[in-house]
Amino acid sequence: MPDIAECEWRLIREESRSGPMNMALDEIAAETAAAGGPRTVRVYQWDPSCLSLGYGQDPATVDWEYCSREGIDVTRRQTGGGGIYHDHLGDLSYSITAPKDELPGDLLECYHLLCRPILKALRELGILADYADEPRPEIYHPACYLRDLHPAHDILAQGRKVSGNAQYRQNDAVIQHGSITFSSLPSDHLAVFSDPGVGADQFDERVIGIDELVDVRRKHAVSELESQLAAFVEANEGSWTDDELDRARERSEAKYETDEWVHKSSPEP
Repeated sequence: MPDIAECEWRLIREESRSGPMNMALDEIAAETAAAGGPRTVRVYQWDPSCLSLGYGQDPATVDWEYCSREGIDVTRRQTGGGGIYHDHLGDLSYSITAPKDELPGDLLECYHLLCRPILKALRELGILADYADEPRPEIYHPACYLRDLHPAHDILAQGRKVSGNAQYRQNDAVIQHGSITFSSLPSDHLAVFSDPGVGADQFDERVIGIDELVDVRRKHAVSELESQLAAFVEANEGSWTDDELDRARERSEAKYETDEWVHKSSPEP
C-alpha cells in the first residue's frame, strides 16, 4: 500500500449544494479516483437543510409532511446507519475519496487512518475529542446520532457524540464521509422523524455541538477542517471539472432525487 500523501490529491473547499447533489458528487469523486484521476478531500454544506437516510432505513420513519412543509430535502446515503438531519448552518460535512488499493483493507484500520484529520481539526479548535471507548445502548434506532456508539467511527467530546463517520466502496474506490455537529439543534433533528418517542433532553444528553464546547464561528471551524484535510494528504486546492459536474447532476436526477431511491424499502441486515 503506497503512502497516500504521495498520490495526487485535491482539496475542494466548502460548497453549498442540495443533499442529492452532495451524495452524487461523492460517487463521482470515487469514479475519478478509480480511473486514475486526483483523489479528493472535500467539505460541503447542505442547501437546503437535508435529512439523509441510511441505506437500509425504513421510509416510514420519516415525517414527510413536516419535511415538505419546512423545505427540508430528503435523500438516501450509500452508507448504512440511521437518518441524519444536516442543518444548513448546524452541520459540517466532509468526504475523503481514494482508490481502495491505496488504503488499508481492514475496516477499523481504515477508519482510524481517515479520521485522523477530523480528530486533529477538533483538537486544534480546542476540543478534547476521541473515539467512543465503551458501548452505549441506542436511544432511538432510526436516528443515526441516537444509535449505539461504535468505537470504530463515532467521535465523542465530553462523553457526547460530536461526529459520525461512515465508509463504502464504489467502483474500486473507498468513500468515507462524515458529519460533524456544529450546533446540535435537538428539536429540529427529532422533528424530521415520524414518531421519535424521545425528547430534546434525551437527544442533548447524547449529542454535543462545537459551539457548546468552544467559542468559535462556523467559518473558522470550516477553515480548520479544510486545513487539516489538506495537510493530511498534502492536497492542492482544486475544483470539479465540467464533466464531473455534468455527471453529478445526471446522477443526482437519476438516482438521489428519485422516489424509487429515497422511498425504497430495504431492511437493514
